[in-house]
Amino acid sequence: MSLLILSVGLLAQACFSARVLIQWLLSEKKHEVISPTLFWVFSLIGSYLMFYYGWLRDDFSIIVGQFISFYVYVGNLRLKGVWKRIPHAVRWLLLLTPLAAAIGTLRDGQHFVDIFLRNDDIPLWMVVFGTVGQVVFTFRFVYQWLYSSRKNVSALPPAFWWISLAGSCIIVIYGVLRHDPILILGQSFGFVSYVRNLMIGCKKKKIKA
Repeated sequence: MSLLILSVGLLAQACFSARVLIQWLLSEKKHEVISPTLFWVFSLIGSYLMFYYGWLRDDFSIIVGQFISFYVYVGNLRLKGVWKRIPHAVRWLLLLTPLAAAIGTLRDGQHFVDIFLRNDDIPLWMVVFGTVGQVVFTFRFVYQWLYSSRKNVSALPPAFWWISLAGSCIIVIYGVLRHDPILILGQSFGFVSYVRNLMIGCKKKKIKA
């Protein structure tokens, strides 16, 4: 793995780790699970970098996972009232870059298949396994977005953390199989936070009851 690829991956995971740490510490302080604005800001930045990392690694599963969650982060920033404060040029750049990359990839279907699905470095079964992990992990944000849209407020419900745990386990195994320290490091840190948020949420529920 080249220094550039490693640096991009580490920077992306640093953003993801920062969002987890901030959300965790603020939830501990409030004694309830909260959805702070900085969580979504760091999520957006980390996703943008991780999308690029997946592209550099020719890793289809990473790209799929980041593509969907990226726009969920944007949606949460809109609910927080932050998105409209970002300059128009930056907003359009953020919105169009993942879409343009996806369209550019799909324009040459044969090249896409050869690079991402017939890659000698990644067996097809491993691509499928990793993609399943990313889909499960990404579904947590789909669920979170549907939940938040219904409540008209950005929130992180208990099911979000349960889905996070399931997806994280699959991705860690995939990272081990791929010898990818970026994936292993990022998911290992988050795992503790997911468990702790479930504990905080359970305690808060008991107090209310």
